[in-house]
Amino acid sequence: MPADPAGPGPHVLILGGTTEARRLAEALAAAPDSPRVTTSLAGRVAAPVLPPGETRIGGFGGADGLAAWITAHGVTHLVDATHPFAERMSFNAAGAAARSGVPLLALRRPGWSPGPGDDWHFADSLAQAAALLPALGSRAFLTTGRMGLNTFAHLTEPWFLVRSVDPPAGPVPPRLEVLLARGPFTLADERDLLARHRIDLLVTKDSGGSATAPKLAAAREAGVPVLVVRRPPVPEGVAQTPSVDGVLDWLSA
Repeated sequence: MPADPAGPGPHVLILGGTTEARRLAEALAAAPDSPRVTTSLAGRVAAPVLPPGETRIGGFGGADGLAAWITAHGVTHLVDATHPFAERMSFNAAGAAARSGVPLLALRRPGWSPGPGDDWHFADSLAQAAALLPALGSRAFLTTGRMGLNTFAHLTEPWFLVRSVDPPAGPVPPRLEVLLARGPFTLADERDLLARHRIDLLVTKDSGGSATAPKLAAAREAGVPVLVVRRPPVPEGVAQTPSVDGVLDWLSA
């Protein structure tokens, strides 16, 4: 990653919040010629585990605000390593990269695919998942994130289990139990959870990756159906890589 001869050197801005973003920050911190690295976090977790390097927490104020921050702080490379469902942030990143002229690469882990023994059902949104849910199960392990619980708040008959680092806020389903815990969770953990709470439906987003995949294996073993919310669209024309190594290769080119 050659430095800009007219500037102080490369500055990588990672739009983070994922396991891959942390791994990228760690890899860059360990590099012999480590660039300046700033990881931006949305601030939705009260006490996030901070990656190495500089961090900032909170929004930028849309694409224009992000472009202004990039210019003001001498960012030379922008990496969108946000959650696959952080649709607005990804489009803001694409807009900011176009405005500032800074190259952008999206780090997108592959999505999940059903395998032998899986009983998967698909929805295109949380609202559609909420509409389909009552016909699929009555005791649901809801793993779509605490920020979207309001979408299921009108469902009065199903019982819900939610696991979260922080307590949910806002409207929630009336029959809800919350487990406060921080992952990752093992296959044994997920087997025990499904059995102990008599779960008959797993609801999840197609987040991809290995960190949260054990719940899918546990559901398969237990014969529990899975309701999967498909990923939102991604900005057109943005280069993507599925791995941290792909980002490192891009930065060193």
